[in-house]
Amino acid sequence: MERRVVFSGWLFPAALLLPQLAVTIVFFFWPAAQAMRQSLERQDAFGLSTVFVGADNFLSLFADPDYIGSFAITALFSAAVALLALAPGLLLAVMVDRVVRGAAVYKTVLLLPYAIAPAIAGVLWMFLFNPSIGVLAAGLRWLGIDWNYLLDPPQAVLLVILAAAWKQISYNFLFFLAGLQSIPPSLLEASAIDGASTRRRFWTIVFPLLAPTSFFLLVVNIVYAFFDTFGVIHNVTQGGPGKATEILVYKVWYDGIVGLDLGGSAAQSVVLMAIVITLTAIQFRFIERRVHYA
Repeated sequence: MERRVVFSGWLFPAALLLPQLAVTIVFFFWPAAQAMRQSLERQDAFGLSTVFVGADNFLSLFADPDYIGSFAITALFSAAVALLALAPGLLLAVMVDRVVRGAAVYKTVLLLPYAIAPAIAGVLWMFLFNPSIGVLAAGLRWLGIDWNYLLDPPQAVLLVILAAAWKQISYNFLFFLAGLQSIPPSLLEASAIDGASTRRRFWTIVFPLLAPTSFFLLVVNIVYAFFDTFGVIHNVTQGGPGKATEILVYKVWYDGIVGLDLGGSAAQSVVLMAIVITLTAIQFRFIERRVHYA
């Protein structure tokens, strides 16, 4: 018989919820409200005077070719990062799930990259592929590849995509492995008895049962690519060369901190927040229809 906890009053449940509500309000809702307010204002570089300008900051944004270009860069970057982080994560999880001896060692090694902060991951990839001192850059030149991501925009985009995806593979691997281990072995044994091959068992049984996990990770990886990759880009390319890797979140920081355009930067953050909310809503509205929960 299931036992349920019943509170005699509202005071104790409210006290339990209060810390989380306080954190959410202080660190999420209050900054969002501040950004929305600042997006309707224009300040001088020293913050001494503020003028209400309404939607002028937003109109200026969409009249800026550099800002429109950041949309295309961000779309390519986020899609590539999500794909390159999800596919290897699933592959590694499937391979580790079959390991009998030393499985704990494999899991520990594969989870290590997730413990590295995005900024540190960016520094590591920058040193490895630096045209002057990078070990892997020297190897590429030895293979006849003219590698210099500091001057070649496609190489810079490829490098930040690989660096950001590498950082996220461990996170996806952990959730995919947990999903694989939650699948009842009896289902796989029954299909094996029926003569289904390993590949057929994966595509007809395992992969559909991983649909909830895949859907969750798709949403998380899109949000990660939009927000948490700032440290990678800042330490590897700083948005260059020629703004080739200046995604939306980096442009928000650059225009606000370096350009001192606080109103325009706040307007960009509001637009970015609206984009992420819209993408997440679309994923829940349409993609979740194809997700089958066991």
